[in-house]
Amino acid sequence: MSGAGVRMAVVWCPDWPVVAWGVPLDEPAAVLVANRVVATSPAARAEGVRVGQRRRDAQSRCPGLAVLERDVDREVRLFEPVVAALEAFTPRIEVTGPGLAGFPTRGPSRFFGGDDTLAGQVLGTLEPILARRGGARIGVADGVFAARLAARSLAARDAPLVVPPGGAAAFLAGFSVETLALPALADVLGRLGLRTLGDLAALEAADVVGRFGAEGQLAHRLARGEDDYPPDLRRPAPDLAVTWAFDPPAERVEGCAFVAKMLADELHAALDANGLACIRVAIEAETEHGQTQLRLWRHEGALSAAAMADRARWQLDGWLRQGPGVAPTGGIVRLTLIPDEVVPATGRQLGFWGGRDERADDVTRVVTRLQAMLGPEAVLVPEMRGGLGPGERITLVPAAAVDLGEERPAAAPGWVGEPWPGQIPAPSPAWVAPDPVPVDVLDGGGRPVGVDGRGELTAPPALVRLPAGRGPSAGGGPAVAGARAVTGWAGPWPADQRWWDPLTHRRRARLQVTLDDASAHLLAIEHRTWSIEASYW
Repeated sequence: MSGAGVRMAVVWCPDWPVVAWGVPLDEPAAVLVANRVVATSPAARAEGVRVGQRRRDAQSRCPGLAVLERDVDREVRLFEPVVAALEAFTPRIEVTGPGLAGFPTRGPSRFFGGDDTLAGQVLGTLEPILARRGGARIGVADGVFAARLAARSLAARDAPLVVPPGGAAAFLAGFSVETLALPALADVLGRLGLRTLGDLAALEAADVVGRFGAEGQLAHRLARGEDDYPPDLRRPAPDLAVTWAFDPPAERVEGCAFVAKMLADELHAALDANGLACIRVAIEAETEHGQTQLRLWRHEGALSAAAMADRARWQLDGWLRQGPGVAPTGGIVRLTLIPDEVVPATGRQLGFWGGRDERADDVTRVVTRLQAMLGPEAVLVPEMRGGLGPGERITLVPAAAVDLGEERPAAAPGWVGEPWPGQIPAPSPAWVAPDPVPVDVLDGGGRPVGVDGRGELTAPPALVRLPAGRGPSAGGGPAVAGARAVTGWAGPWPADQRWWDPLTHRRRARLQVTLDDASAHLLAIEHRTWSIEASYW
């Protein structure tokens, strides 16, 4: 059987995370996740901002950069009209993520008179929908991988790029191995002198598999323009589809999301029991008035239960929030998850002592239930950030924006490795004030202590006057009002932050003090006013 990929058309909306925020693409803007740039506008790229940069690096290159936190729900909701427009050509729309969708062209191409005519019709249909939103690029080729690179190539800027049937390998030959999105493998291949997909495709498949295993087999197939997996895949039995009937009909996304998580867990367990992993899932919803919506969602790897539940929530959120005439007129009465394409499961690495860490699964289930009760944006998880003060080093992001079932490097203490001049040394304080607690810092004569332009104290601190009931004491309760003698101090650490932006520029200095009641505090002075920023217990 031939290994040539299924003829696919891919629609790509460039810079969609920026477009979804409504920022004009001629203005510098960047979307960040875990303090790293994941998308930029063309104007930001012209200033030197690149994907993967840290926030401060991007802002140092472009002081006027608009920094936006990624909102996947918003991206999917605004991408829904694009996907709905594609259904005029075929019902089998395959959504990879917001801003990226595709469909097989065999039937539609015959109907419209060829791939070129079909691509032109699709582009003409999407132009009014994407007006002032950056437009769309279309690529047609054998296989999803080749079609996606065709849509992203420079040649697709002015017109759809159609790779002739059987020409995927020649088209891919000049691309770098880094386009495989397998960084570890790409690094090894580069050191071996295999820098392009053509170099990799020229090797014997047996040699690649013998050296790199399953990952090498996947990369070799992609480089040759073949399907991600061999065509003789095991197909799931029809009874693996899972369905939930709502009574009464569900009209809120939160309730549907909770059910979707249960269905995803059930489907994932059934696939696992059969030694299968799902790489494409069909999500079908039906309303009480008979309206139905079916979407295919593809993932680069195997879809976890959390990933399936997220895609069901995105789809329902985008459908239910559409305008009149598009949004369903009744509540959801049926939700079905169907494993549309599966591959043999490769297994997972167990813990050192054997078995599986059930505590992580328990946490994921609790978080999902809280999201269903309180909303997807109400449950937050911590991530590390760079910063000078203790309140800047950790931030909270919505749990819906991360996959709790996967490793999260941004939550590890060593995620921020770069030095921050002026950062407060260890140990970290035990309590960080949600709002500044004003205090008075006085010298031995009762005069206010300040910090001069050279970053030095105007006088040694002798007394700190604390307000009543604000901030913790050494025993963990409210601090007692009155002046406390300073028994020791360190600092100050001056910080001149964001000096390039007049609107967000902050100039502060921090000072550590220990008092005669055995308490220790981190004080900060800004605009000649001292406050408690954090306390040590």
